[in-house]
Amino acid sequence: MSSEWRFKEPKDRMVYTLRQIMDSGAPILHVSHNSDDGAWQFLGWETPKVEDGIIVCFEHIVEKDPSVVELADLRLGWHAWRESLNDAWVIEINPYDPSADGGSSS
Repeated sequence: MSSEWRFKEPKDRMVYTLRQIMDSGAPILHVSHNSDDGAWQFLGWETPKVEDGIIVCFEHIVEKDPSVVELADLRLGWHAWRESLNDAWVIEINPYDPSADGGSSS
């Protein structure tokens, strides 16, 4: 992992993820950057269950999957997804983010 931190948020910023990602090695396949509060979510492909949600330091996510660094400039209200670890990230406005307007920047 590069020593240069590319995200605007600090390494110790809390982000949302799932137990399966941190504890069981499930891949990060969906990332969102919420427009309302600037929160980051690092999820899998399935609809997440509330009871599986955990909060971790941003740095731990990058350590778990360094490919998320490619998303350092992900705009507020946008999301990125891929079907597998071997696929490139698809980045687009998040249709599930009610405040996203396509013009906000992170």
